[in-house]
Amino acid sequence: MKKKSKFILLAALIFAFGLTTFAQNKISDEKAEAVLKKAVEKLGGEKYLQVKSIVGRGKFSILRDKAAISYQSFVDVIVYPDKERTEFKQGGVKTVQTNAGDAGWIFDGAAETVNVQTKEQIENFKRGIRTSVDNLLRGYWHGKAKLTYIGKRPASLGKRSEVVKLVFEDNGLAVEFEFSDEFLPLKAIYKRTNADNEEIKEEDRYAQFVDINGIKTPFIIDHFSNNSQTSRINYESVEFNKTISEKIFVKPNSAKELKKDLKL
Repeated sequence: MKKKSKFILLAALIFAFGLTTFAQNKISDEKAEAVLKKAVEKLGGEKYLQVKSIVGRGKFSILRDKAAISYQSFVDVIVYPDKERTEFKQGGVKTVQTNAGDAGWIFDGAAETVNVQTKEQIENFKRGIRTSVDNLLRGYWHGKAKLTYIGKRPASLGKRSEVVKLVFEDNGLAVEFEFSDEFLPLKAIYKRTNADNEEIKEEDRYAQFVDINGIKTPFIIDHFSNNSQTSRINYESVEFNKTISEKIFVKPNSAKELKKDLKL
């Protein structure tokens, strides 16, 4: 009887622990969802959620040792959830990078060639989607990742940010998103392994939010690797829900087709 009693007690303790863990996880999930809801409302609510395409224009700069070493103008076209075409131009030479789902191609204007993207380039694009705040707030991660609430974290002087985390089920990619006390997106933080098998901390920082027809969007996105800034995206204009032809994402038959400026 004593052994049976011990077994019943152990089973009861395990069951109780399971219920407690479940309750804690549920509370964490609810807190995380509450943060996302407030962030969506801050960015425009239903107007923000109804965005299906974005056309952005501006300047892209690469930085080394806190100094810009190159500038390029760009036109970036995004059709949610997984299509993007970016045209860079520097000194009259154009480069085009285009992705659509599992496919991608690159036009090298200097060499006048169009090549299919490598597996690594396509994976980099997919990681970029998963680590974007738009992917988080528009819910494209549902069914693919687990959302949890991390808590508050020191931000600027006298302020604390709200932090949530997404962990993707297929590869374990963990992304932490920080929001200000006003629920504007501040940062997206994640880690990757480079070609030398070194772990690199990557971080996107969002700033200069501009209201465009009731939708707030960051006009500056700074990227940091291991706490050193490596690039800046500085938008000059952003258009929402412009009709985009699917043809612009299809790999052209020749490089000549890409010499002309993109017509939208």
